[in-house]
Amino acid sequence: MNVLQSTAAAPLLRALGSGRRTAIDAWLDRAALVTLRYGLILILLFYGAFKFTEAEARAIEPLIAPSPLLGWTYAFMGVRGVSTMIGVTELLIAALIALRPWSARACAIGSLAAVPTFVVTLSFLFTTPGIWVAVPGFALRVPNELGAFVLKDVFLLGAALLSAAEAFAASRPARVAS
Repeated sequence: MNVLQSTAAAPLLRALGSGRRTAIDAWLDRAALVTLRYGLILILLFYGAFKFTEAEARAIEPLIAPSPLLGWTYAFMGVRGVSTMIGVTELLIAALIALRPWSARACAIGSLAAVPTFVVTLSFLFTTPGIWVAVPGFALRVPNELGAFVLKDVFLLGAALLSAAEAFAASRPARVAS
């Protein structure tokens, strides 16, 4: 059984089709999961490594400083220290998720560890002043460039949750038919 069939999506999948699975269905499920998981890893690695630079430390400061969840850390660690802490965290999470071929449990733990990372980042949409701007001729406020950058974390959150679901399912001992 694939991860989608074993989740809350199962009733929807049954409603959409006959329930018969084909090799193409299985291949698409696997391709989607692998693409999401390794895309998640690449983004965590890239931005995690980037956090060790002065440019990135300064770039994330306007997001983090007003945050009640993380803003206080600047008083203890400074701009570079906070960025380095976030970078180390992102690299460790990426490494755990990347262990999936060898350890489903490590991947599940890493994937779950990514969830609060993305939730905190998404909270910046509500704590960063000026992130939502008016556009003439459009009724709703829209995120500025910084906000648009943060919005990518909605997809990363979904990828982390799907990765965790699959890895936890794979880490459980197989049931023996009685």
